[in-house]
Amino acid sequence: MQSAWIDRDADAAVARYASLGRDLALRVYTTRLLGQDPRLVLHGGGNTSVKTRIADLNGDAVEVLCVKGSGWDMGSIEPAGLPAVRLAPLLKLRAREALSDEEMVRLQRANLIDPAAPNPSVEALLHAFIPHKFIDHTHSTAVLALTDQPDGEALCREVYGSKVGYVPYVMPGFGLAKAAAQVFDLDRSVEGLILVRHGIFSFGADARESYERMIALVTSAEQRLTRNRKPALSSAKLPARPARVADVAPIVRGACSLPDSKIDGAWKRFVLDFRGNDAVMSFVNGAEVARYGQAGVVTPDHNIRIKNWPLVVAAPEDGDLAGFREQVRGAVAAFGDHYQSYFARNNARVGGTKTMLDPMPRVMLVPGVGLFGLGRSKKDAKVAADLAEAAIATITDAEAVGRFEPLPESDLFDVEYWSLEQAKLSGAREPPLAGQVAVITGAAGAIGSATARAFAAVGAEVALLDIDEAAAQAEAQAIGGPALGLKCDVTDAASVRDAFARVASAFGGVDIVVSNAGAAWQGRIGEVDEAVLRQSFELNFYGHQRVAQAAVKIMQAQGTGGCLLFNVSKQAVNPGPNFGPYGLPKAATLFLVRQYAVDYGSEGIRANAVNADRIRSGLLTEAMIASRSKVRGVSEQAYMRGNLLGREVAAEDVAQAFLAQALALKTTADVTTVDGGNIAAALR
Repeated sequence: MQSAWIDRDADAAVARYASLGRDLALRVYTTRLLGQDPRLVLHGGGNTSVKTRIADLNGDAVEVLCVKGSGWDMGSIEPAGLPAVRLAPLLKLRAREALSDEEMVRLQRANLIDPAAPNPSVEALLHAFIPHKFIDHTHSTAVLALTDQPDGEALCREVYGSKVGYVPYVMPGFGLAKAAAQVFDLDRSVEGLILVRHGIFSFGADARESYERMIALVTSAEQRLTRNRKPALSSAKLPARPARVADVAPIVRGACSLPDSKIDGAWKRFVLDFRGNDAVMSFVNGAEVARYGQAGVVTPDHNIRIKNWPLVVAAPEDGDLAGFREQVRGAVAAFGDHYQSYFARNNARVGGTKTMLDPMPRVMLVPGVGLFGLGRSKKDAKVAADLAEAAIATITDAEAVGRFEPLPESDLFDVEYWSLEQAKLSGAREPPLAGQVAVITGAAGAIGSATARAFAAVGAEVALLDIDEAAAQAEAQAIGGPALGLKCDVTDAASVRDAFARVASAFGGVDIVVSNAGAAWQGRIGEVDEAVLRQSFELNFYGHQRVAQAAVKIMQAQGTGGCLLFNVSKQAVNPGPNFGPYGLPKAATLFLVRQYAVDYGSEGIRANAVNADRIRSGLLTEAMIASRSKVRGVSEQAYMRGNLLGREVAAEDVAQAFLAQALALKTTADVTTVDGGNIAAALR
């Protein structure tokens, strides 16, 4: 590793946080340097601290420990992410024989300088008990590759000698803090501590010394891993033509979905994140992947996010997806049985007080294809995949110089079912569409973009499809997060298939489709050119059919039902003058909706429609409003408000109707009118 310290940037940090003092400014700077390197820190792993003096709320200067707070990302941390805790009361705790996690949290919170600050790290006491001013802690993949061995401590002693202290594994909290302090007291000249099967600490009198000691210590581990390496992992025999990611992902996703025990027709679904780089492929294609790939996590912090082991399935062959689906479902069921047994025996060991988490894997290794991370959101799936990639790096290196050996399952269970983590989970409330993937066509237009925003707001992962790719991507960027903008021409079957394949690859599948793309052609039906009518049917009828077909194929692969939503029009039941080229295909689409409801209801796939009227959009432009109001012989304002309520209907109103239909799990073949009230358009 190379130090990323740059004097100019350090000085800039001191200037930026001048009001907080040099100590805290440089603590923020070096914490970010550590947090931005995935070889050291990933998704909440690791922490840092500085001991300094600040003014309390009364204006009195006090000695404090500023330590990373719960929920903060080290890579982008701000001073608020390093809550200040009075140091003296923390130091007094070392005299105690025991301290529960809950009591530790209360005591730390009671001594916060700012009562509104986040909870200090669970390892705050370790930072307090070590007297150095600056302390850094990471979960270096290189260090873990050395410690996660049958003789891990001996291997580390070979590398570091007396430069560091060695702390046998103890679960984070008060016990670990005392154990680490006792090891430090044996030789106070050490530059850091190796926490066996956990991570590494470094210390220093200033921020740069502590940070660069960390870099140097990790570099020593990396150098050791380059020596006396075994040959690369041998590869298993794989199918000549492995299946595509886009075909595998929905099968994986469906197999890992759980039916809701309380709501008939509801599913707990997971979003996927795929990885298939060279390091991943070498790992998942290894002949012994079932052994080293499922041995366990590389550091106990990880199993809170990805459970104790991934699921390895057989390599899928293109052309035998049915066989792969059956095999994966069996493997997932076996994983669940294994997890329930693991929970039962360990829960009995700790007194039977724990509540079992869901038994689904969070990482799946698919030889010939790659790695899937699973989560209840795209963000969580990405975290799982990131941690799995870090584990691959660690296990690959461990196997190259020895044999990977994780902690025993009892220790891993204690972290996975840690009371502090259980408390977080019990207080979590998921949005209504968490875990679901929604695809919206015509998404760059007024109704499409409003619908995408509405679905994203209630937890859905959204893919915005539009013939204007740049506009779709701009709308996705405006929504933020993992929203995906893709080019899709619904009049081109290949374009539709490609777009849905990219959605399946990105998120794992599709649950909801809002088929919204359309355009309006005018003309008296007895005089309109046949080419115009055919053009309208291509977009306003066949476009819906192509989208629905592509979606149903993925939904069937998942086996968890789904929801098809169609933007029809009041024109389907209440034609307007000179609007036949638009109304005719819309009438056919209304029948299409009902046909999908009839044909696929037994598979849990619902089909509903929204009949909207007079929505300002790319379809109903200002020029068309002028034209239609002239045909009707009314003013433009009267035309837009020509309904029973006398109110203009907006794109957001249509979006809310689609959302209501998506949430109505026992409603199919429904047609909802969003027109302000038009008796002539009411269905009979």
